[in-house]
Amino acid sequence: MKPFKRVFLIVMDSVGIGEAPDAEQFNDKGADTLGHIADHMNGLNMPNMGALGLSNIRAIKGIEPADQPKAHFTTMREASNGKDTMTGHWEIMGLYIDQPFQTFPEGFPDELLDQIKEKTGRGIVGNKPASGTEIIKDYGEHHMETGDLIIYTSADSVLQIAAHEEVIPPEELYEICEFCREITRDEKYMVGRVIARPFIGKPGEFERTSNRHDYALKPFGRTVMNELADEDYDVIALGKISDIYDGEGVTEAIRTKDNMDGMDKLVESMDQDFNGLNFLNLVDFDAKYGHRRDPQGYGEALEAYDERLPEVLDKLQDDDLLIITADHGNDPVHHGTDHTRELVPLVVYHKGIEAGTELDQRQTFADIGATISENFSIKNPEHGKSFLKDIK
Repeated sequence: MKPFKRVFLIVMDSVGIGEAPDAEQFNDKGADTLGHIADHMNGLNMPNMGALGLSNIRAIKGIEPADQPKAHFTTMREASNGKDTMTGHWEIMGLYIDQPFQTFPEGFPDELLDQIKEKTGRGIVGNKPASGTEIIKDYGEHHMETGDLIIYTSADSVLQIAAHEEVIPPEELYEICEFCREITRDEKYMVGRVIARPFIGKPGEFERTSNRHDYALKPFGRTVMNELADEDYDVIALGKISDIYDGEGVTEAIRTKDNMDGMDKLVESMDQDFNGLNFLNLVDFDAKYGHRRDPQGYGEALEAYDERLPEVLDKLQDDDLLIITADHGNDPVHHGTDHTRELVPLVVYHKGIEAGTELDQRQTFADIGATISENFSIKNPEHGKSFLKDIK
């Protein structure tokens, strides 16, 4: 069989499928994102993922296992030491992350804040994990009166700075964030992303603008995306993919507003004649529902995604490959608001499959990157084992 010309990779951000064998080490014993959401919903209505074999991986309430799955399926274990978005995605593209990114559940240390104050000449308010909309509601008026920076974090490894565009213009905010990026790169802080969060409006009517800008760490090594781009293959990054890899190996970046916009952009991009990888992250599952511990919203988002899946399947060509997976869990009924260390589903589909089979469990997410590398005959990543021969 000839190589696939186009590979479409969808990461359902945080859609774990049950606790990983080492979940207890991450304080995640009993985590089960898909299972607990399905129980909360009294059954998930996801017939299209079901037809591909999602419930053949393991029983999920409401999703009937397929007698003849259309896709190959299994689970993947995360090998890296972490459970965040960047670690999961970097591993998918062939890296192994030994040292996890730092999180700051008690806020950032005074030593770091003092450096920011000295550099900017501004005070700081907030400094705690918070919702971006809530933090500007709480501190926006104070910020407008004083010019203090609103600094906050989340369960992820992220330092976010919110500022009103009439108080601190976006360009100035970007310069501040670039400074923060430089001083949080080393092992002392190891912050995954610094994010500028401009907003406008007046007290009680604040609104974040589209002038957000992310400053991520660069991957700690060359990824499969770098190898693809260097060999003149296309690497189309949809959603926050380009930010996650800090643009490394990306030949075209397309931003998305939410899951449905992500599916729109994916379907639109399938009309392009390209040769390489089309990589989409669906962020809402994680950001809007997992961290906010909203199993109802999460379940409805999963069902809405499933409704869109036929549009993708219908546009696949004979020499296209579709891979659907996740990067970690975020069980909305688990304690706290953090990601959860879980197995993730792996569903692999192309039109040449007569009947899908269960693949061996993958011992690292990097097996996806290794498979893509073998398909395009590029340099293999240091980590990962290709399953290409098992799906053709």
